[in-house]
Amino acid sequence: MAEEEKTKEKEPEAPKNTNAASKTEKSDDDIVIEFEKVSKIYQGKIKAAVDISFKIYMGEFISLVGPSGAGKSTLIRLLTCEEKPSTGRIFVAGRDVTQLRPKELPFYRRKVGVIFQDFKLLPKKTVFENIAFALEVADVPNSQISHDVPKMIEMVGLTKRARAMTEELSGGEKQRVSIARALVHQPKLLIADEPTGNLDPVTTWEIIELLFKINQQGTIVLLATHDKEVVDTLQRRVILMKDGKIVSDQEKGKYLL
Repeated sequence: MAEEEKTKEKEPEAPKNTNAASKTEKSDDDIVIEFEKVSKIYQGKIKAAVDISFKIYMGEFISLVGPSGAGKSTLIRLLTCEEKPSTGRIFVAGRDVTQLRPKELPFYRRKVGVIFQDFKLLPKKTVFENIAFALEVADVPNSQISHDVPKMIEMVGLTKRARAMTEELSGGEKQRVSIARALVHQPKLLIADEPTGNLDPVTTWEIIELLFKINQQGTIVLLATHDKEVVDTLQRRVILMKDGKIVSDQEKGKYLL
């Protein structure tokens, strides 16, 4: 019982809304991502995305919400170019990424970091090795790996755990490794797909604080989540999807269904 009370006392408050982008007017020059009448229809006439249009601006922190099957995962796969739209165009930094050639995709995806609810870490590998692997597959020189990986580990607060094996880590530590791996290529966009779904409330807010820190350094954060408390407390932009459509886009929104 005493241990439970101690945990409650430690639960941090939500991060404060300090993003400069939220305090200034947006202009077309600040547009980084634009969906233009995008639809995705699978075999059997399943409409996973329907006539989606929206813009994401430099420095934004956005919550993407909606019930299961609303189309959030499809939107993410379209943004990472794992799927191509049936109709419409997707612009990233002014370029239509639906027209990327296969050999260009690996280079594009390095500029889009993704973290997942189930971490997707390599088993039997250390914290350092998991993060380094993302650079090794891109043929980054060992000298750069030795320089960049410790910096990422320090940023996510795991310096003392750099040599720990994956199975020795807590859920929160695993998610921090996942975030560091996603950031090691210095992406312009970080997609967090249900990153706190398997975490306790205290660890959840620690991860949200880390995402805010990343956002304040200039990376756009797109947070796909079912966590109503997180979304309502953040008071940031909220995009709500239902039945493959965007039904609400609030500048300082809440989780509405």
